[in-house]
Amino acid sequence: MRRPRILCHMHTLLDGKVDGFANITEVGMRAQRRYFDLMLGPDRAFTGHRGWLSGRGTSDALLGGASEPQLPATFDPVPPGDFLARPDADMFYFAVDGSGKLAWDRDSIDYFDVNAHVVALISGAVPDAYKAFLRAQGVSYLIVGHDQLDMAEAVRRIGETFGVDELILGGGPTLNWSMIRQGLVDEISLVLMPTADAEPHTSPLFRATDGAPPVPVEFAFRSVEALDDGSVWLRYDVVGEIAE
Repeated sequence: MRRPRILCHMHTLLDGKVDGFANITEVGMRAQRRYFDLMLGPDRAFTGHRGWLSGRGTSDALLGGASEPQLPATFDPVPPGDFLARPDADMFYFAVDGSGKLAWDRDSIDYFDVNAHVVALISGAVPDAYKAFLRAQGVSYLIVGHDQLDMAEAVRRIGETFGVDELILGGGPTLNWSMIRQGLVDEISLVLMPTADAEPHTSPLFRATDGAPPVPVEFAFRSVEALDDGSVWLRYDVVGEIAE
């Protein structure tokens, strides 16, 4: 099966940051609601998906920055392969966690008025003790890659396992850039919020790493729409790296 069409759907402040204290103001929360509605609202713009994908940093923030999972000292033998605790859930939150570090204390997350079942994306190098921990929490997992996480395989398996032809990528910035560099993002959907805070230490829309260094990438304009809260919704197709 071909991988799903992947839309990187994000919101940023006017200064290009995805987080910051302006996000939790009345204006920021109103804009985030418009962003949410485009992805998950009753009249959503994107309808071919059953959830969204985020990186470990984003998931760790959702968990309040919990440091290490408490792995069981003893556990029943873990069956080989994937574990799907709630395959018929209405919505899924796909959490990138190649080395098995996230300390899940629940099997779902709430985002505004949507509840999404957690599916951890782990590599084959993750020990059985962590898999047993996930099973005890009721968290599903897909094993994608041997020694390290393979994102191309991950998105293909998500499409295949959950029968979707569309997948929302919701950051953070390192994951966004890495997937763009791997040719795994088809479209950028950006809600530009009518606020900023100029905080110097917050995260941008994209962030390069040693594994995904900075290069110029071209995007092709699709559309622009003014939203009723003062935000602007921008859409671009990903063309690819610009030849030197």
